[in-house]
Amino acid sequence: MTNTAQKLAAGWAALYGTVALIWTVTGRGFPYGPGQRNMQTSPLRALDPSVGAPLFAGVLLLTAVALLFMSGRPAASRPLRITLLAYVGLVAAVLLVVLPDTRLLTVAGYLPMLIVGFPFGWPPVDYSTVFTWTLANQAFAVAGGLLLVRAAVRWHFAVTGACEECGRDRRAAGWTSRESAARWGRWAVGVAAVIPVSYAVVRLAWVAGIPLGISREFLREMQETGLVWAGFGLASFAVAGAILTLGLVQRWGETFPRWMVGLAGRRVPIKLATVPATLVTIFVMSASVAFYAEPGFLAKVAEDGLVVAPMLAWPFWSLALGAATLAYYLRRRPACVTCGRGDPAPVLVPRQEAGAY
Repeated sequence: MTNTAQKLAAGWAALYGTVALIWTVTGRGFPYGPGQRNMQTSPLRALDPSVGAPLFAGVLLLTAVALLFMSGRPAASRPLRITLLAYVGLVAAVLLVVLPDTRLLTVAGYLPMLIVGFPFGWPPVDYSTVFTWTLANQAFAVAGGLLLVRAAVRWHFAVTGACEECGRDRRAAGWTSRESAARWGRWAVGVAAVIPVSYAVVRLAWVAGIPLGISREFLREMQETGLVWAGFGLASFAVAGAILTLGLVQRWGETFPRWMVGLAGRRVPIKLATVPATLVTIFVMSASVAFYAEPGFLAKVAEDGLVVAPMLAWPFWSLALGAATLAYYLRRRPACVTCGRGDPAPVLVPRQEAGAY
């Protein structure tokens, strides 16, 4: 059993825990709580730094110890295994979907617009208010959460007798087989594509001058301030995401289409699809947690109605996209080079299924 994943995750936890310890001692630098900018939608908006900093330090340093213990334990009793996995899994969940708020998803949506428009001074935003210390910590937390998940999953595979690299064992594949993943993956893709489109429809209606879910006066104000184009950027991101989601069950999601000069006919690298989809899955769920934890959530839903209604389904969008991404990976993964299990040649999506959605 290799232990590189556990040691790497332990190193990250120890580093961030030490940083949190510095926040505790100096009383400065804690990136969450009332003293930080744009914390209205953060679940940690009311967390006092005098409590949050030592809490972060204690939890993260204990996580580092747990991961180092796991790295040196090729076998463990069932109760101990459950305890360790539950603790590391809980910390990973907090890092991935509680510490981040809506900012990571918003920046991901605006990023193409920010990059293209930067040389022209458009959109007229103060970049120091976008790329903040809190945002950097949120991104670092997500990176650490992914490291913890990888370490925990690989350790679980190893101590249960499965291949640490791919998770396969001697039992029948069941729901993880290519055939099964192709079936339930199509349903997941359908849900994951519909929800962001419903969000985009409302924003695109505003661009077209239709006050869908808002008053005509407010629409006129958004047109005058240019805010309507910000909504267009997010809507475009949602539509593009829905189209790319469809690629998880389409032939062009496995083989580059003919119009892509230089790449036509080549296999699409699995990670080219799964890495962005995984990040969006995390960002959508973290934004959902922040949205539901916002003060006056029910009143906001009752007041804004159609404007926020599509956002109520974001948790289902996240879960469906995560499932669709997993199905894509299970369907396309090759035989494992470590254990030799699995079919060597993944089968492309049948042509008759290419237009399923």
